[in-house]
This record gives sequence, C-alpha cells and structure tokens, in this order.
Amino acid sequence: MLQPTQNPANDTKYSPTPYTPPKNITSSMEQATIGRSVVIKGDVSGAESLYIDGRIEGTINFADSRVTIGRNAVIVANVTAKEVVVMGTVTGNIHCTDRLDIRSEGSLTGDVVTPRVCVEDGAVLKGSVEVRNAQKQAQNEKAQAQAKPVETAKPVEHPKAAAAAAGAATSATLAHGSKVMYNESN
Repeated sequence: MLQPTQNPANDTKYSPTPYTPPKNITSSMEQATIGRSVVIKGDVSGAESLYIDGRIEGTINFADSRVTIGRNAVIVANVTAKEVVVMGTVTGNIHCTDRLDIRSEGSLTGDVVTPRVCVEDGAVLKGSVEVRNAQKQAQNEKAQAQAKPVETAKPVEHPKAAAAAAGAATSATLAHGSKVMYNESN
C-alpha cells in the first residue's frame, strides 16, 4: 500500500494558513469614519467618503465625495459634498453637487442647494430648498462673474404686499408622514 509522502509545505500541521483580511468590493470605496464618542470643533475636509456618527461643529468640505450622517450624529455645520445622506440631526446649510438624501429618521434645519433631493416619509426638513442643474449652476456663476452690476429694484413699501409676493413664490408638496417647511428665498 502506498502512503502519500509528507511535504511540510503542504501539510497544515506544519504551515498554518496566514490570516487574510476580507477585501472590500472595490478598493476605490475607501471611507473614513468618525465614531459616536468623537467630537470635532473646526473644519473637516478630505477627498474620500466620510461616515459620521459623532458630533461636528464647524464646516465639512468633501466636494468630490459622499458624506453620510449616521443615526447618532449631531452636526452643527455647513456641509459641502458631492452627495449627502442624512440619517441623524443636521443644523446648517448643505450644498451638494450631485444629490441630497434625507432618510426617514433624519432631520435637517438649514438651506439646501442641490441638483437632486430625496426626502423620505417621516424626515424633517426646515429651510429653503434650491434645486439647481449642475451645468446651469456653472453657467449662471460664469455669467454673474462677467455681468456688470445691476441697480437693485425698489423695495415694496407695503408690508402686506411684500408678504403676498413672498407667499406667491412659495410652494411645498408634503408626502404622507413628512414634516417639511419650505421657504424659497429670492
């Protein structure tokens, strides 16, 4: 009867298998995380995606990346990012170049400028929302930089007329269960 030859390199008794950590789906999906107990006062910026579950007071600037505000997060800051997902509490303005997504457990108090916005049922949004096409936004900024200063129009003298004019430009559609306050500023 033949017995297999023992090769120490192939025998599991002699060569333990090295630990191989699990790999991400793609290496480009790097994400920084700010944990629950972390408090940051100041400016936070970067070039990778950011997940926040702690507290930040100041500014958050991730112009080419996604910022996810976790369920436990409390943000008192202006946020600039390509994409923002709100599941926690945000007090401050948000400027997105791609999309803003406010989940059902999220709360945002502040003004928003974004090409796309999604507000789930149960989410809270208080502030103005300006939906801008990214290409038109760049064209408008370029045109404004080249334009000469224009005289401002006379203010409306009658307070009731001003309120009526402001009310005429304001509209909102509430989804079932949503609490949305909408102001359009000129």
